[in-house]
Amino acid sequence: MSDATCQSRAVMRPTATILENQEVARGTFRLRVADPEIARRILPGQFVMVRGVDEGTDDPLLGRPFALYDVQRDGEGEPVSFDVVYLVIGRGTAALSRRKPGDRVDVWGPLGNGFGPSPGPGSALFVAGGIGQTPFVALGREWLGRTTYGDQAGEDRRPPVDSATLLYGVRSAGLLAGVEDFERAGVGVEIATDDGSAGRHGFVTQLLSDRLQAGERPAKIVACGPPPMLAAVARLAQEYAVACDVSLENHMACGFGACFSCVTPILQDDGRPDLRRVCVEGPVFPSHRVDWSRPSH
Repeated sequence: MSDATCQSRAVMRPTATILENQEVARGTFRLRVADPEIARRILPGQFVMVRGVDEGTDDPLLGRPFALYDVQRDGEGEPVSFDVVYLVIGRGTAALSRRKPGDRVDVWGPLGNGFGPSPGPGSALFVAGGIGQTPFVALGREWLGRTTYGDQAGEDRRPPVDSATLLYGVRSAGLLAGVEDFERAGVGVEIATDDGSAGRHGFVTQLLSDRLQAGERPAKIVACGPPPMLAAVARLAQEYAVACDVSLENHMACGFGACFSCVTPILQDDGRPDLRRVCVEGPVFPSHRVDWSRPSH
């Protein structure tokens, strides 16, 4: 999808209505917003900007980027709302966590490029660190052939993957969010925690390394999380010659490419890095194209 197409498809909704804003794990909330148009257009891997401020204030001034978690449909299967999941880490998300059903928020999207079609027969491994699991419910459902997202009528459809597994790492068990949603979507879940309070004691990249060392060769690895984790996933994918995409979580101010606050070094065909806007050219990039040696990573 071209930059121009992404921007032309974006919808600005200055007063979208909150349907739910529910805490689903420690400091982690699922926000459901009524917006049939965005719900109909958005693809797994794309994101929306959401700005929810306390009444009577303009602070924070900027919106916050959130990946699509899932789309809700009515009894006839028509998209009516979308979900995002966020972790409270600053003023913007703290203000958003205080919003109640019936409150209004500013929303613009869908933004960026999604993960693309299923890689076809074989398995898919999703690797998530921290709040990086959020894009993978919708992606798992689509790649497993359970549903479709966005305006894809008439487009060529690739065969679904045979299986999808989420390798999910967090600091401690209390931060695990949405495990049941993945299981309902048909996505297997394997957990790692830094403190050993759930699943494997250690980093989520150890789960990936174990599988690859044992001979597993998925059709594709997709990862989202903190840069050190993504860099480690990229190295493993390159070592074992497995296709891999990463979804970057750079800070963003506008979401549509005007401010250049989210640029990241991406390797070009000649091997030299050039800055690309994560909000427009991304947030999804082939892992071997990201220059992991640069300070931004």
